Amino acid sequence: MTPRSLSALVAAPILVLLLASELTPSPAAAATVAGVSLPDSIIVGQTPMVLNGADLRSKMFIKVYVGALYLTERNGDAAAVLAADSARRMELRFLRDVSKAQLCDSWKEGLAANTPGAGPELAAKFDRLCAAMMDVREGSRLTLTYRPDAGTQVVFGRATAATIPGKDFADALLACWIGPKPGPGEEFKQKVLGR
Repeated sequence: MTPRSLSALVAAPILVLLLASELTPSPAAAATVAGVSLPDSIIVGQTPMVLNGADLRSKMFIKVYVGALYLTERNGDAAAVLAADSARRMELRFLRDVSKAQLCDSWKEGLAANTPGAGPELAAKFDRLCAAMMDVREGSRLTLTYRPDAGTQVVFGRATAATIPGKDFADALLACWIGPKPGPGEEFKQKVLGR
């Protein structure tokens, strides 16, 4: 064996390993959707959460927001995510201005479509959510974080707008995105479920 063929024999596996490492995503790298960078993990209170999935919400070809679902562990089953009484966060990063009325109409449509048996108590919780809303500006961040011990915390940027008690509310709200008839569409649902 010549020195040249020996060095080629040694270099080939090293080159393959280097190429493979470049093509394999790093677990610490942030996800980027429509130019919005999302952390792969966050800590809410004392609870570590992972990015389950994210997608762009567009309406009539207009980019509205990037939605990201964080869970305590990845799960692609919508029914299991809704059944679990564990911390979760839906984070919305707005790519355009959206009025309070548009947000509320969308959530109330989601409630009617995905929780058809919702009674007046649940409807009142959605009214409370809408009362806490404000017009959202491009570049704003809205987080909706459910913790079993605290309810759903509604936060604009860093300011808490409301905390709404009850898993029933948390489930009905999240069902607007991952329920049987998700407002943003089936593709959005599948992507936030990490599929």
